[in-house]
Amino acid sequence: MSRHLADKRSPSEGGRVKMFLKIARSPRAIWHRDAARPAGNRRLMEFLRIERGRTA
Repeated sequence: MSRHLADKRSPSEGGRVKMFLKIARSPRAIWHRDAARPAGNRRLMEFLRIERGRTA
């Protein structure tokens, strides 16, 4: 019996590893972008609103 076509793969050239390393070695800015903060302290205001018992 001959082997199935899927069992006769040629060796890969490591394309996935190359792309992974390219991304992993990229500058830190790509992974850690500062989210744009809205003006004012909206998050604190929401916590205070909830604390006072107001909903929406």
